[in-house]
Amino acid sequence: MTHFPDAARRATEALRDLFPPTPLQRNEHLSQRYGADIWLKREDLTPVRSYKLRGAFNAMRKVRVTDPQQRTFVCASAGNHAQGVAFACRHFGVSGTIFMPVTTPQQKIDKTLAFGGQNVRIELIGDYFDQTLAAAQSFCRETNAHFLSPFDDADVIEGQASVGVEILEQLQEPPDLVILPVGGGGLSAGVTSYLREVAPCVDFRFVEPLGGASLMAALRAGGPVKLARVNSFVDGAAVARLGDLTFQRLGWASRDQVLLAPEDRICVTMLEMLNVEGIVLEPAGALSVDVLPELAGEIRGKCVVCVTSGGNFDFERLPEVKERAQRYSGLKKYFILRMPQRPGALREFLSMLGPDDDIARFEYLKKSARNFGSVLIGIETRHAENFRTFTERMDAADLAYRDITTDEALAEFLI
Repeated sequence: MTHFPDAARRATEALRDLFPPTPLQRNEHLSQRYGADIWLKREDLTPVRSYKLRGAFNAMRKVRVTDPQQRTFVCASAGNHAQGVAFACRHFGVSGTIFMPVTTPQQKIDKTLAFGGQNVRIELIGDYFDQTLAAAQSFCRETNAHFLSPFDDADVIEGQASVGVEILEQLQEPPDLVILPVGGGGLSAGVTSYLREVAPCVDFRFVEPLGGASLMAALRAGGPVKLARVNSFVDGAAVARLGDLTFQRLGWASRDQVLLAPEDRICVTMLEMLNVEGIVLEPAGALSVDVLPELAGEIRGKCVVCVTSGGNFDFERLPEVKERAQRYSGLKKYFILRMPQRPGALREFLSMLGPDDDIARFEYLKKSARNFGSVLIGIETRHAENFRTFTERMDAADLAYRDITTDEALAEFLI
């Protein structure tokens, strides 16, 4: 059996045909905030802006060695894995068929075609990923093509381990802690398998989106289980079921080592990294940084590496990210008001607003009674505590209102 660290180092060496090691950058802003030595492993700076290229390339490289006649590869993905496979297909001069859901944004389709050039074609099948995956696997059986799994593949895991190889090469000594995002588990399985053998002193934390905690579910159940529901906002890590092979390499982890990141809080982290550091991260790419406040007490004085796994962020989503960040931070709220239908009522209401409050949405929904009307209002403010003063003024005026900011179903329908 091949020694995993040796295989990971060979995969890392082979990757140098594609791109140099991604930067490992000390982040002064985060280091000062937490009193620690915090480094960012910038996987958002690979040629395809995510680590996925590593595993796709390594798996394709090894297939080409063991079966030189195999020139057709297939994957099912609407994101970073598709782009990594496309890039690798063009590098090796082989054909790739990439299955994507019909609902895939055109921007992602165009980027995948740009990386693959004439070597790839896109098949849009299925409204949901499960349908897309089934079509891809059926195509493989019919054409004898090789299916490239996004994470549940030994060679993919080995390729992702190159992130760990580079971290040790770039630091003078092993870090105290490595924080890894988790989706299907390929990255975390590879990096931990390597570091646990060659640098057993390193500790780990795993971060999952709250709405896609497949590793936590697997650790609780003693094996991979399918989540009944997945929040797709953190699309790079929103995986319903951890891989079988990845769990074999992650089953040692304790539940205390797994942290869950609320989707709205991730938006706050994304905006901070963009506005303060000029670093563009996709939701999954921000996971490792997002949990630093939870770890503040235990990382002080330590060397910490956060793997920023990807930066494929569509800026058309920026208004949504800002909206969610403001709501999570308490800087924006939505109310439904029962407004008296008489002259001066609106002016009286507006007088309740403070100097830092701004109306972002104002809409009459319907007249619920002859003398009252229902109003949807969105208010932004500079400091979250301003809302306490605002609601106290509404209470004092006997104004009937309902805060719907955290009412997920109602807010999603109206906002």
